[in-house]
Amino acid sequence: MRSRIRRSDDFARIFELSADESSALKHAEDHLPVAITPYYASLMSRTDPEHPLRRAHLPREAEFVVSEGEHQDPLGEEKHQAAPGITHRYPDRVLFLITNQCPVYCRYCMRSRLVGKMDKEHLIPMSQWEASLKYIREHDEIREVLLSGGEPLLLGDERLAWLLKELDTIPHVEIIRFSTKMLAAMPQRVTPQFLRALKTNKPIWMALHLLHPLEITPEFSKAAEKLIRAGIVLTTQTPLLKGVNDDAEVMKELMTLCIRNRIRPYYIFQCDPIHGSAYLRPPIEKGLEIIEALQGSISGHAVPHYVVDVEGVGKMTLAPQRYSYSENGYHYFTNYKGETARYYDPDSPAPYAVQGTKLHKQEKRN
Repeated sequence: MRSRIRRSDDFARIFELSADESSALKHAEDHLPVAITPYYASLMSRTDPEHPLRRAHLPREAEFVVSEGEHQDPLGEEKHQAAPGITHRYPDRVLFLITNQCPVYCRYCMRSRLVGKMDKEHLIPMSQWEASLKYIREHDEIREVLLSGGEPLLLGDERLAWLLKELDTIPHVEIIRFSTKMLAAMPQRVTPQFLRALKTNKPIWMALHLLHPLEITPEFSKAAEKLIRAGIVLTTQTPLLKGVNDDAEVMKELMTLCIRNRIRPYYIFQCDPIHGSAYLRPPIEKGLEIIEALQGSISGHAVPHYVVDVEGVGKMTLAPQRYSYSENGYHYFTNYKGETARYYDPDSPAPYAVQGTKLHKQEKRN
């Protein structure tokens, strides 16, 4: 962390910067800090500005242009802030923000309004933690606590252990979940002391922020193996980014590598419409195209959900439409190859047809 690349002249020393990158680096700190760990920088091309990991983490002038439909808080988290550091959007779970710093800063960060704002201290004040924990204790409908930030695994081992023990004492909290980029950006974080800090009586799940097969290195695999052996359940969340991973073969390789490492692919997220993200957001049709390609080429447990997180509504799962219509007790479906098949259901009350994403009764077909 102390050796992160942060200053524009250090980037210029390590990378052959494009004119766009060089210009953006001069005033990126006013928008969202730039920082990359030496390990993560070693995964990037030093000469190609279109290298997928470099495109996702080095700024471009386009990120300072606000386009239609973009917001500083695209998910409306502040509207659902129930207590300091707590977002309560869904009935049985809460988001608990415990840091505002990251080992690397993703240029599409949906919390760019919050992260990287403190130079020396990456810990959120203990008074805010206490208010957050008080809210969780007082609401017994909360079954799951999602620890995020910033990067939650930046906490020191002692502080992390203390927080998990506090959550362990709350009877109605059944699951603790981390949302983390750490394994991709700095897998060396997984030390014996860190694993001891994770000891708790409650199940721990970690959603790993992964972008590209290049992140699945031997160092990453060793860190994941240590977490799995410690009883942690690993899943993925992958933002879909233009010029980074909006390609079916890239996603197929990434998801296959995850399964090989005993990591369950869970979400592909449509990139959130944060300010300045237009140059990284592919059309939704591209995401559906990728999911269709995955469904036809890899096993079902390796195919993640494709999700758009919509302000005021929540996560909306999108998938290629397989249902065509029904008549005379038969339901008709189309697979990824375009082949039609039918399923007999004598209890179907009436013919149906697809209109948009819903089924509607239709006049009986001749």
